[in-house]
Amino acid sequence: MKYAIIGSGKIGSALARIFARKGIEVAVANSRGPETLASLTKELGATILPKDIETALQAEIIFLAVPFAAHKDVAERLKQWNGNIIIDMTNAFGVAPDELGDLLSSEVISRAFPGARLVKAFNHLPAAQLGTNPFVEGQRQAVFVSSNDADASATVAAVANQLGFAPVELGSLDQGGVPLHVQGGHRGGLLFQNLVKLG
Repeated sequence: MKYAIIGSGKIGSALARIFARKGIEVAVANSRGPETLASLTKELGATILPKDIETALQAEIIFLAVPFAAHKDVAERLKQWNGNIIIDMTNAFGVAPDELGDLLSSEVISRAFPGARLVKAFNHLPAAQLGTNPFVEGQRQAVFVSSNDADASATVAAVANQLGFAPVELGSLDQGGVPLHVQGGHRGGLLFQNLVKLG
């Protein structure tokens, strides 16, 4: 299994719709069990595969589409992540700065997933905007990608391209990736910016 989405709320469901439109198989899991995903799979078709979390976490590339506080519950399912790519789609809205210990929220999540390769991406737009721009020839909705692992970042950029987005790689989390994070209660400058890339 190559792709999995953990979380079936608004942002996880929006991402599942994008996979379905492209005809790409993706596992979807939530904390309530695969039987609760029946309406989503009925709506989106056979490429959306309802799974339990333990099965979905075997995917090579995992989209973490849960509230920031829930990342620990997901991380505790496995002791070692063995090179899985975790795409952090979370935003730390409402999280007190001292809870992050002067770290970016993605750095906190990275520490919770030992052995994983973390990439910050697909988090900068609300669910209602992600992948919903009208088609205009020569324009694609931008998706920003940041990671301390250049190979993982390139892999996620390729996935974004496959899904119909225009990936923009920003470099490491603590440099180019800073505008994708909430810091001190203030949102980074790229959050909620619905931008397109020409060409």
